Amino acid sequence: MTVNLGLVFFPAFDWAISPTHPEREERLLYTKDQIFEEGVLDFPQVREYKAAPATPKDVARAHFCVPEVASQATEAHLIAAGATLVLAEALFRREIARGFALVRPPGHHAMRVAHGNRGFCNINNEAIMVEYLRRHYGLRRIAIVDTDVHHGDGTQDIYYNDPDVLYISFHQDGRTLYPGSGFPDEVGGPAAGGLTLNIPLPPRTTDEGIHYVLDELILPVLAEFAPELVVNSAGQDNHYTDPLANMGFSAQGYARLNEKLKPDLAVLEGGYAIETALPYVNLGIILAMAGLDYSWVREPDYPGGGLREAGENKAYLRELVAQLKKIWRQRGRIMDASYRPEGDFFIRRRSIYYDTDQIRETQEERVRRCPDCPGYTAINSRANRYGVPEETVYAISIPWRACPHCQEEARAEYGRVRETPGVYRHLYLQDKPRDAYFHYEVATGRETVH
Repeated sequence: MTVNLGLVFFPAFDWAISPTHPEREERLLYTKDQIFEEGVLDFPQVREYKAAPATPKDVARAHFCVPEVASQATEAHLIAAGATLVLAEALFRREIARGFALVRPPGHHAMRVAHGNRGFCNINNEAIMVEYLRRHYGLRRIAIVDTDVHHGDGTQDIYYNDPDVLYISFHQDGRTLYPGSGFPDEVGGPAAGGLTLNIPLPPRTTDEGIHYVLDELILPVLAEFAPELVVNSAGQDNHYTDPLANMGFSAQGYARLNEKLKPDLAVLEGGYAIETALPYVNLGIILAMAGLDYSWVREPDYPGGGLREAGENKAYLRELVAQLKKIWRQRGRIMDASYRPEGDFFIRRRSIYYDTDQIRETQEERVRRCPDCPGYTAINSRANRYGVPEETVYAISIPWRACPHCQEEARAEYGRVRETPGVYRHLYLQDKPRDAYFHYEVATGRETVH
């Protein structure tokens, strides 16, 4: 029998950046206590599942982990990612109508090339889940809605040139908060312009402002895109008590958002008010996803009259929504202006900082110009960390819908660079049409295939 909601809890007791770091196991323990106290798991509409680890191949579908998957993904990371696959399988076996993975470590700052931990993230749980479903169930149109207070720059990066994935993120304005990105002009790559919609919210945006954006922009765009799957990257640090941000969202606001959004699968991301927010927000989301009454869920200190939206915020949000509607209408005819045509490729150069591991990465990304498919992507990446030799990487990704010509050209490029000594330390080929993933370590001549 299909139940309304499947849950997985994975607190990762044995993984923390440091004993006092905000990203630690207590983030989920208070929630689990609240769920048990309220008897939520006794409802017939809710079923709990046990987490199981993802495989290195599951990770390789989404990432180039430098130098290898085991370097970036501990057992805790693999189980957190694998928990999302457990719920994805339950969804497609029709055991559940929806699923919520309450897991850590989080993942939405982990980009396609992963040299280390940035924004508390090493590997991207949602992307690993999406790529698993595309491989095993042939999904074509997927929407990811990121509700974390920090821009999900990693998820955006992985799907920036993918015409089959719509990525929407609302977050506190990057001029005021890490990672300093997520602006409206970040619209997507050459094959997916307009399919990335970033909604930078002013500090202290409340339930009223966020639901205005949801009702006026996000829900109409989703209806028009008509995805086969909606994923909620469910960060809860927009809460008014979160210590790492400056927003004004409440548990009721989160629950109503979830009721309206109706995600098929939700995956926990951030949220660091361990006692004052997470137990109430998670409870509200769980009840909303299960179709149960959440009207009684309240934070003890929430003001009786609620939090009021500032007049200047309202005016700003009206203008922002109008701007993003225009971008959406122009999809397919626009792209991120940082790409420049050079011969048969579009080129983008950028610098990426790993705040947790103090790594500075420089990247040159080359997207093949092709009239028949999204084109393959080749990335030249150099990563510098004090006291450690520079990592030099050349990584090629062949998308699921690459045409035969681009597939063969990309495979030949991998072979050509492999035979060119002394330029890179690591070569990678992410061959999605064949579901095969290669890592060639130049110094040893060893090739690993997943």
